[in-house]
Amino acid sequence: MENLIITTVKTDDEVRGILALQQKNLKKNLSPAQIESQGFVTVEHEYDVLKAMNKAQPSVIAKHGEQVVGYCLAMLPKFRNDVPEIRSLFDTIDLIEFENKPLKTFNYVVMGQVCVGEGYRSIGLFDKMYELLRQELSGQYDMCITDISSRNLRSQKAHARIGFRLIKDFHDTELNEIWRVVLWDWRS
Repeated sequence: MENLIITTVKTDDEVRGILALQQKNLKKNLSPAQIESQGFVTVEHEYDVLKAMNKAQPSVIAKHGEQVVGYCLAMLPKFRNDVPEIRSLFDTIDLIEFENKPLKTFNYVVMGQVCVGEGYRSIGLFDKMYELLRQELSGQYDMCITDISSRNLRSQKAHARIGFRLIKDFHDTELNEIWRVVLWDWRS
């Protein structure tokens, strides 16, 4: 596709573009058939929090012209209390042992959410966005950690394909959801 670029967030308009794409892909805004075949996102970010997250660590986005058509939200641990729906992931990370030591002792970044817009799926954007994220951050962080709804099979397969591996499942009682904690080791 022409005019399609993978870059990092630089403007407030790009932050707003992420939020617009997020709205279109929230589980609550999709049909059961769309959820099953196309995947979904669960967390709804607030503008001010997302802007602060991107100021601290710019996220990766895909743009077609000026429109944000995909995103990978890099989330530093210091934002653990700013997005209530993700707090349970950080709490779970605090309890996990990895390579015989607490996972929380590693220098990691969390994937706060990843999304590719309708009409832009299955053309490699997911892989390209994550590759830029790794290029940008692997010099600073040991790994990228995220969690995926056990119901989101499309996302599980895509994450496994690029190198994430399952570390632990946990039940989030607030969201009544089983989450799969996955990790992409950048140290090698």
